[in-house]
Amino acid sequence: MARIAYLECTKCGQRLTADRPQTICPTDGGVLYVRYDLAKLKQGFKPASLAGCISTMWRYAEVLPDAQPISLGEGFTPMFPSREFPNVYIKDEGLNPTGSFKARGLSAAVTMAKAYGLEKLAIPSAGNAAGALAAYAAVGGIEAYIFMPKDAPIANRIESENYGAHVTLVGGLISDCARMVAERKDKEGWFDVSTFKEPFRVEGKKTMGYEVAEQLHWRLPQGIIYPTGGGVGLIGMWKAFEEMDQLGWIAPERPKMVCVQSTGCAPIVKAWDDGSSTSQIWGNASTIAAGLRVPKSYGDYIILDILHKSGGTAVAVTDEEIMDALHHWAQVEGLFAAPEGAAALAAYRKLRSNGFFGPDDAVVLFNTGTGLKYLDVIEGQTKSANPKLAASRYLGGIIGPY
Repeated sequence: MARIAYLECTKCGQRLTADRPQTICPTDGGVLYVRYDLAKLKQGFKPASLAGCISTMWRYAEVLPDAQPISLGEGFTPMFPSREFPNVYIKDEGLNPTGSFKARGLSAAVTMAKAYGLEKLAIPSAGNAAGALAAYAAVGGIEAYIFMPKDAPIANRIESENYGAHVTLVGGLISDCARMVAERKDKEGWFDVSTFKEPFRVEGKKTMGYEVAEQLHWRLPQGIIYPTGGGVGLIGMWKAFEEMDQLGWIAPERPKMVCVQSTGCAPIVKAWDDGSSTSQIWGNASTIAAGLRVPKSYGDYIILDILHKSGGTAVAVTDEEIMDALHHWAQVEGLFAAPEGAAALAAYRKLRSNGFFGPDDAVVLFNTGTGLKYLDVIEGQTKSANPKLAASRYLGGIIGPY
């Protein structure tokens, strides 16, 4: 595995040591990136080196932190061609352990927590991140403290409890959960592994970028459509493309990165349309896709910069469009997607109709989780005469430092 050279702030460029646990940049609060000596790795690490490697995200160990992996077999999920649209591929992250792409980031974060000797990890979550942390913490012999809204999807609460995590149900939003973690972590001895609070969840998520390239024989697609709440996956993939370029594995061309959000919570889309470099807090966030119910991402400035650099865009879709896409994927592709994942299909439909993507463009759509984690939500939407989610299911909040 790669020896970490240093951690780098994405705002000011300050370099920090990785010899001890780090959170965010102490100078300006910027998100930290893990950096390796890629020039040295380039000499002996080639795509051919992957032949015979384990079929998990840890096949890319040379560009992951040098620690014994805490793994459940996450990553290297299938990417299959759409039956409906030529040149479209669907990357199914619902086949990860705990049923979502969150397994990648939490595998990496818990791996490093174990390497650092941390004993207690805490996270605010409205869903899949909670279950993923609980599972990997159980494997690593680390205590997990999870704070989630009382009206979080029942599957996430049940799995977290069964993995042995300490689950606290909060009468409020995910931002209230995050505030509780921030207020108690020092006293309780918890290390906060919230989105962007530590640098290794990005490292786990970046492996999606390596896989897309490998599964397309080291030729990147013209576009990637990614459901975006916190945006760690989109940011991680862009980091992966930069690394592969430096390693000499891919050409300089990049996919058009597309952020898709719900019309009920679309801070990145609004910022993009307004030409802003950061987003504003989205009031009264409401959508059936819990993972998209993030009124402000702490990494918004990185996401918007990626959209600009890639020639991409940001698209908002309605809950009605999400549910139609969810049912359509199930019946046409045999894929039971999470609502967040179905949003990618809804976005692609819009981008094909307005000419942003043409029929010859290779485009990858990400399904970020399995629909089996959302049975209560999907059944409620299917039976309800009112397509809008009841106000009691608002789970919005800000993921970021407090």
